[in-house]
Amino acid sequence: MGRPSKYSEEYRRDAVALVRDGGVPLKTASRDLGVHPETLRGWVKRDRVDRGEGEPGVVTSAEKAELQALRKRVVVLEQERDLLKKATAFFVKETTR
Repeated sequence: MGRPSKYSEEYRRDAVALVRDGGVPLKTASRDLGVHPETLRGWVKRDRVDRGEGEPGVVTSAEKAELQALRKRVVVLEQERDLLKKATAFFVKETTR
Protein backbone atom coordinates (compact mmCIF):
# COMPACT_ATOMS: atom_id res chain seq x y z
CA MET A 1 0.00 0.00 0.00
CA GLY A 2 1.44 3.34 -1.02
CA ARG A 3 1.23 6.65 0.67
CA PRO A 4 -1.85 8.78 0.09
CA SER A 5 -1.59 11.28 -2.75
CA LYS A 6 -1.32 14.95 -2.00
CA TYR A 7 -3.48 15.64 -5.07
CA SER A 8 -7.21 15.03 -4.99
CA GLU A 9 -8.89 12.90 -7.62
CA GLU A 10 -10.74 15.97 -8.89
CA TYR A 11 -7.45 17.88 -9.27
CA ARG A 12 -5.95 15.02 -11.25
CA ARG A 13 -9.02 14.78 -13.47
CA ASP A 14 -8.93 18.52 -14.17
CA ALA A 15 -5.20 18.44 -14.92
CA VAL A 16 -5.63 15.57 -17.36
CA ALA A 17 -8.58 17.33 -19.02
CA LEU A 18 -6.44 20.44 -19.43
CA VAL A 19 -3.85 18.42 -21.38
CA ARG A 20 -6.27 16.15 -23.22
CA ASP A 21 -9.16 18.47 -24.05
CA GLY A 22 -7.63 21.91 -23.55
CA GLY A 23 -4.79 21.30 -25.96
CA VAL A 24 -2.23 22.61 -23.48
CA PRO A 25 1.19 20.96 -23.89
CA LEU A 26 2.07 18.64 -21.03
CA LYS A 27 5.19 20.56 -19.97
CA THR A 28 3.33 23.87 -19.94
CA ALA A 29 0.44 22.43 -17.95
CA SER A 30 2.77 20.79 -15.44
CA ARG A 31 4.67 24.04 -14.92
CA ASP A 32 1.44 26.06 -14.54
CA LEU A 33 -0.05 23.54 -12.11
CA GLY A 34 3.13 23.01 -10.11
CA VAL A 35 3.14 19.28 -10.82
CA HIS A 36 6.21 17.37 -11.95
CA PRO A 37 5.94 16.61 -15.69
CA GLU A 38 6.40 12.87 -15.14
CA THR A 39 3.60 12.87 -12.57
CA LEU A 40 1.23 14.55 -15.00
CA ARG A 41 2.41 12.24 -17.80
CA GLY A 42 1.51 9.26 -15.60
CA TRP A 43 -1.95 10.67 -14.93
CA VAL A 44 -2.54 11.21 -18.65
CA LYS A 45 -1.31 7.71 -19.47
CA ARG A 46 -3.58 6.16 -16.77
CA ASP A 47 -6.52 8.16 -18.17
CA ARG A 48 -5.87 6.78 -21.67
CA VAL A 49 -5.76 3.23 -20.32
CA ASP A 50 -8.97 3.75 -18.33
CA ARG A 51 -10.70 5.05 -21.47
CA GLY A 52 -9.59 1.97 -23.40
CA GLU A 53 -6.99 3.76 -25.50
CA GLY A 54 -3.95 2.15 -23.91
CA GLU A 55 -1.91 -0.82 -24.99
CA PRO A 56 -3.71 -4.16 -25.06
CA GLY A 57 -3.41 -6.13 -21.84
CA VAL A 58 -2.83 -3.12 -19.59
CA VAL A 59 -5.00 -3.26 -16.47
CA THR A 60 -7.43 -0.37 -15.99
CA SER A 61 -7.98 1.31 -12.63
CA ALA A 62 -11.36 -0.41 -12.26
CA GLU A 63 -9.81 -3.81 -12.97
CA LYS A 64 -7.00 -3.06 -10.53
CA ALA A 65 -9.50 -2.19 -7.77
CA GLU A 66 -11.47 -5.36 -8.52
CA LEU A 67 -8.30 -7.47 -8.33
CA GLN A 68 -7.43 -5.95 -4.94
CA ALA A 69 -10.93 -6.68 -3.62
CA LEU A 70 -10.81 -10.24 -4.94
CA ARG A 71 -7.39 -10.86 -3.39
CA LYS A 72 -8.70 -9.67 -0.02
CA ARG A 73 -11.71 -11.95 -0.41
CA VAL A 74 -9.44 -14.91 -1.19
CA VAL A 75 -7.50 -14.29 2.03
CA VAL A 76 -10.73 -14.27 4.05
CA LEU A 77 -12.00 -17.43 2.36
CA GLU A 78 -8.70 -19.22 2.95
CA GLN A 79 -8.82 -18.28 6.64
CA GLU A 80 -12.38 -19.55 6.90
CA ARG A 81 -11.43 -22.78 5.13
CA ASP A 82 -8.47 -23.34 7.46
CA LEU A 83 -10.68 -22.76 10.50
CA LEU A 84 -13.24 -25.24 9.19
CA LYS A 85 -10.50 -27.82 8.60
CA LYS A 86 -9.31 -27.43 12.19
CA ALA A 87 -12.87 -27.65 13.53
CA THR A 88 -13.55 -30.76 11.45
CA ALA A 89 -10.37 -32.42 12.71
CA PHE A 90 -11.30 -31.53 16.29
CA PHE A 91 -14.82 -32.96 16.02
CA VAL A 92 -13.60 -36.14 14.26
CA LYS A 93 -11.12 -36.64 17.07
CA GLU A 94 -13.81 -36.07 19.71
CA THR A 95 -16.32 -38.48 18.14
CA THR A 96 -13.82 -41.32 17.80
CA ARG A 97 -13.17 -41.50 21.55
